[in-house]
Amino acid sequence: MAEAGTILNGHRTERDGGRPLPSVLIATRHGESVANVEFRRADETGALSVPITSRDADIPLTMHGQAQAQALGRWWADLPPADRPRAVWCSPYVRTVETARIALAQASGLGAVPVGLPVRHDERLRDRELGVLEMLTRAAIEKEHPAEAARRRRMGELYYRPPGGESWLDVALRVRGVLRDLSEEEAGRPVLVVAHDCTVLMLRHVLDRLTEPQLMALEPVRNCSASLWRAADGRLRADGWNATGHLPG
Repeated sequence: MAEAGTILNGHRTERDGGRPLPSVLIATRHGESVANVEFRRADETGALSVPITSRDADIPLTMHGQAQAQALGRWWADLPPADRPRAVWCSPYVRTVETARIALAQASGLGAVPVGLPVRHDERLRDRELGVLEMLTRAAIEKEHPAEAARRRRMGELYYRPPGGESWLDVALRVRGVLRDLSEEEAGRPVLVVAHDCTVLMLRHVLDRLTEPQLMALEPVRNCSASLWRAADGRLRADGWNATGHLPG
């Protein structure tokens, strides 16, 4: 019988290493999306709006984002056979679904993974919900919701929850549930998670047990970057973070 577990950062581990885990967990953010481009431009110009009328969940990849997803698939195919994901867990948003589809097609086309490998869409991997701040530029938030902008600065991103939205820690709660289910269902297999910047960041927070200062010191999660954890001593341990050397310039 396994010894009693311990609780660290809300994540249970077993002292004897008997806890079911994927052999390798790889997490990536979707490729560059239309919103990434438009909001970057708005931040540079101070624009109060962006030309996007669809739901956040329906925003697609750009052509560059599609090329990034293809590069991710080639990187996947170049991994050692034991590290190549044999399961894909994906956010249901269009930009993540497109990324997973393109990367999988590239990897299977190179003979690295079986054709038709199933992709599991899990709503807990969706992007952070911003409530009243949804689809607003930084300039628009300062102009239309100055009190919220001030509260956001005061509380910090980890704890700030916009009206009708989520804090980073709310997303972390979702991530903990995904990790529990994924670990049980994909035990012993390499897995790819295709999600969003905040979701991948919260994976790092939970798995690596980061403090708030450590978390805030990290660079933003890059589109189609690769972050990797390996099962060892009863937990998933980091073996690479936010790598982009496989991507086109």
